[in-house]
Amino acid sequence: MLGVLIVIVVSAALCAGLIVLLRPLLLRYALARPNARSSHKVPTPQGGGIAVLAATLLVATAGLAATGRLAALGPTWGAVAASAVVLAIIGALDDMRPLSEILRLASQAIAVAVVVAVGAKARLLPESVPLGIELAFAVIAGLWFVNLVNFMDGIDWITVAEMIPIAAALALFAILGLAPPELAFPAAALLGALAGFAPFNKPVARLFLGDVGSLPIGLLVAWFLYVLAADGGLAAAIILPLYYLADATITLLRRLARGERIWEAHRTHFYQQATANGFSAMDVAVHVLGLNLALALLAAATRLWREPAVEIGALLVAAALVGLVLTRFATPRAKRAPA
Repeated sequence: MLGVLIVIVVSAALCAGLIVLLRPLLLRYALARPNARSSHKVPTPQGGGIAVLAATLLVATAGLAATGRLAALGPTWGAVAASAVVLAIIGALDDMRPLSEILRLASQAIAVAVVVAVGAKARLLPESVPLGIELAFAVIAGLWFVNLVNFMDGIDWITVAEMIPIAAALALFAILGLAPPELAFPAAALLGALAGFAPFNKPVARLFLGDVGSLPIGLLVAWFLYVLAADGGLAAAIILPLYYLADATITLLRRLARGERIWEAHRTHFYQQATANGFSAMDVAVHVLGLNLALALLAAATRLWREPAVEIGALLVAAALVGLVLTRFATPRAKRAPA
């Protein structure tokens, strides 16, 4: 427990320090200008994800090496870290000058495929399903998760409110023996890095993650959840990110049904509807944070009581809670009567 706390503090301090050092460069070379997808009104520097990823990988690797868990992971952590760096580079280039959709998608698919090829240690689907089909499904699922994290990072503090509870839950699960121990330091390092980034992204944000941060964070968390699922925690791995999964997936299906070009910028996610319906960015973040704390408790229940009835019940309650928040975001707030 002490080691995990040290990892969180060091990662937070390192991330915040790197942001202070990098911010002048980001102001000069990485300004995010408002577009059809944006929730901000004025140009704001992006690229805070550079500090988040650097702190996460450096501190997690140091913690794993110091405790002997790096060797136990074999080549898996190296593949995850290298793939995350590749996505960060692609994201950084895209932040500065938009890349083609094909190049972005191809690089993401390769990064996810490398992680799946090296890190797939257990079967998630029945043995009757060919291994090749399972691995292909894992790559598609990972690719979608990387992209949905990127899609959802469109308002101040939303990724902080989503990913800090997930990382905290995974680190705690690992400490308590409810998840593989190798998740403890990487999850704690991500938690700390996002905590160090949070003051700069607090509404009204002075800094954004950028694709350089959202893409590799999506990959890291996808790997965390894959490891949890392979340990028998499939229900928990679905419950923890269920808000992001639901908002992004429902929005994508709606846009496909309307015949829209899904690769173009838009403002139809539920969290974006919320800001149009009278919610402030802080209101949205508070709702997402509260929901994710509840989802973390439900995920914990499925790991403490490993019975099908508990898992099904937790999934149903989680879906209901997510549905309530999505409905609330999609409903205009009543205007206050004048004083």
